[in-house]
Amino acid sequence: MKNEPIPSVTALMSAGRLPLDVMKEINRLAEEFSLEVYLTNAQNIRLMGIPEGQVDTVQRCLTDLGVQLKGPGKFPLPRVCIGTGHCKLGIIDTWALSEKITSKFMDREKTKAKFKIAVSGCILCCSNAKTTDLGIVATREGLEFYVGGKGGPYPRIGRRIGKKLNDDEVLEMMSLLVDFHDAKTEKKQRFTKLIDLEDFPFPEV
Repeated sequence: MKNEPIPSVTALMSAGRLPLDVMKEINRLAEEFSLEVYLTNAQNIRLMGIPEGQVDTVQRCLTDLGVQLKGPGKFPLPRVCIGTGHCKLGIIDTWALSEKITSKFMDREKTKAKFKIAVSGCILCCSNAKTTDLGIVATREGLEFYVGGKGGPYPRIGRRIGKKLNDDEVLEMMSLLVDFHDAKTEKKQRFTKLIDLEDFPFPEV
């Protein structure tokens, strides 16, 4: 018999940014309910060890501040590096591009799992964009777009399907890829399983 996990709530943090009012509320909840606070590798915050019967209370306190909570069907927030203005190697404002992606897809109903997005502000790829399902890498000549990367025990570098792109071109390509993923996926699927299909919409460049 499997042990039931202790209830937790994951608050989604756009581009890893933690607003001060949310930080204060998370600290208050952690103290009130003796919670553990875990920073996830997806740049979100997970409140763990919630006492029985208090999950709704914790969720309500966070959503009252406008916090989005992790749940099935939600479009994934991009994982990003800190970008220009904060890193001397940064070429683009990664937060701004992340916000464009989120804004374009946030109202999409029921996104099928399971894929991730990453944005890297330079070719060092600190956000692991090349080993993510949909990865965007900034270069001096524009954005490169990779698809089908993954980590895990058998990691794979994504296939480059675009180079010298601007933000709008990336968003247009991403839109086609998300639709393709939705059409080819019954429940959940990584992009690495789809890129070799005959009707995959983009060749390697």
